[in-house]
Amino acid sequence: MAVFDKEANSYDEWYKTKMGSYVDEVETRCVFDLFKVKEGMKILDIGCGTGNFSIKLAKMGCEVVAIDISNEMLKVAKSKAKKENLDIEFHNMNVYDLKFEDEYFDGVLSITAFEFVNNPKRAMIEIFRVLKPSGKLIIGVINKDSKWGEMYLSKKFQDDSVFKYADLKKAGDLKGLKENNLVDTRECLFIPPYTDEKNISLDKELELSKEERGGFICALWEK
Repeated sequence: MAVFDKEANSYDEWYKTKMGSYVDEVETRCVFDLFKVKEGMKILDIGCGTGNFSIKLAKMGCEVVAIDISNEMLKVAKSKAKKENLDIEFHNMNVYDLKFEDEYFDGVLSITAFEFVNNPKRAMIEIFRVLKPSGKLIIGVINKDSKWGEMYLSKKFQDDSVFKYADLKKAGDLKGLKENNLVDTRECLFIPPYTDEKNISLDKELELSKEERGGFICALWEK
């Protein structure tokens, strides 16, 4: 999607803020609590963006293949991987037409990309084709039914950001994809997006988990 090309060079700046760093920390923990990774696994990262999770996986000893449809995002991701001396294979590729053999990957990961997948059931068919038997798939998305979802659906974000092109999903939407293969789900990011910096902490996250809906949800499937 060409609209992401304009975001590429500034995309990672948010992760340098206190909130951005916190979001990355809790989402990463949520994902890897569910998606158990072992050294040597061949993993496909779908919608890799600037390579955030691709790099995490490579550092964990995985053989990573990462795809995106934004050339500019891929340029940033390649540059970051090169600086870290990480051997990650990057491709401009669409999730509906994966150029890989059947049963090629041990695992597939897609984090905050399925918001921009308009036909997720079609995507799931193609993902399961390239996944090995007993292979795992994890998808993480912004929860439409949360304070974070409300923010991204607000007029400001709909007018001024790429989220005008997003189709945010609820937990039930994820669970309904390949329901017979669903293993488990998780949620996190209970702290609302406009929280004052001094209140951003894991203790506050735990406290709010009793009353808020998580802003990030992920689901795990097994082939």
